Amino acid sequence: MGKIAFLFPGQGAQDVGMGHELAQLGGSVADLFKLADQVVDFPLTRLMFEGPKEKLTWTENAQPALVTTGLAAMTHLTETTGLQPDYVAGHSLGEYAAIAAAGGFSAADAIRLVRLRGQSMREAVPPGKGSMAAMMNMEIAAVEEVCREAASETGKVCVPANYNTSAQIVISGHKEAVDRALELAKARGARRCVALVVAAPFHCPLMEPAARVMERALAETEIHDLRVPLIANVTGKEVQRAAEIRELLVEQVTAPVRWMDSMERLLELGVDTFIELGTGRVLSGMLKRIASDARIHGVNVPGDIESIQKDDVLMGRMSAQRATA
Repeated sequence: MGKIAFLFPGQGAQDVGMGHELAQLGGSVADLFKLADQVVDFPLTRLMFEGPKEKLTWTENAQPALVTTGLAAMTHLTETTGLQPDYVAGHSLGEYAAIAAAGGFSAADAIRLVRLRGQSMREAVPPGKGSMAAMMNMEIAAVEEVCREAASETGKVCVPANYNTSAQIVISGHKEAVDRALELAKARGARRCVALVVAAPFHCPLMEPAARVMERALAETEIHDLRVPLIANVTGKEVQRAAEIRELLVEQVTAPVRWMDSMERLLELGVDTFIELGTGRVLSGMLKRIASDARIHGVNVPGDIESIQKDDVLMGRMSAQRATA
C-alpha cells in the first residue's frame, strides 16, 4: 500500500484572505487563529484576512501566517477524515509547521519561532544589500558554476538557495554577485533568469546572524521526537530525533533547501499521495514536475476536503489506518 505525505508551503505562498474560510469553521481550527494573535501579540489574523498585502508580505508576518494556516488546514483535514501522514515535509519555514504536525513542538512554539525567524532574517542584512534570483531551465551544474564565477569575480556571496526542481533553482547572496550571476547565465543562453523581490537573501551565509538567534531560541524550546519522520530541507533525508531536528533547523537558516531531493526521497520511501496544507498550490506545481504520476491534493479552504473524500484510494487507506490504530 502506498504512503501519504503532508507538505507545508514556504514564503511566497501568502495572500490576503488566507485562512479566512478555515477560521470560520470554529472549534479547534478557529482556536489556532486566536492562538496566533496571542503569540505574536498583535492582530495577525486581521492582517491575513484583510491585508494590506504589503504588510502581510513582511517576512516576520508572512512566516507565522503561513504556519498558522498550514496547521489549521491540517487540523481540519484530520478532524474531518481521520487521515494521518506517514511522512511530513515543509519548504523552508514550512518545516516548522511540519514538525508541529508530527508532534515535535506545539503550535504556539512553531508560530513563535517563525515570527522570530522572520525578524532575525530581515535584520541580518541591511535593505538593498542582498538579493535572490530564480534560474529557470538551467542544469544544476550550470547554475552552481555561474554562482561560483559571480562570487569569485565580485568577492561577494552567491550560492544556490533552493533546489526546487531540476528546472527551477533559486540563488541568493549579495546583490552585486547575484546580478553578476544573472548576467553570466544570460550570456550563456539562459532565457528565464529573473531577480526576485524578497525581504532578505534567504538560505545563504549572509543569514548567519539569524542562525545564531535561532540557535539560542531553539535551545530554549522543548522539542520531542517526532511521531512520523520529517524529510529535512538540509539533507533531503528522514529524521525523527529531537536533538537532530534542533541542529538541522539552525543549519537550515544558511543552507540550501533541497526540495527536489526531499520529494525524490519520499517517492523512494513509497509515498504516492501528497497533500499540500495551507495557502496556494506552489508545492503541488513543483511536485508535478518531479513526479507527474503522483496523487496530489491540496487543502486551502474547507471545500477542498470534498475532492479528498471522493478519492476512493485515499479513503480506502484512511479506513485501513483506522483499522490498525
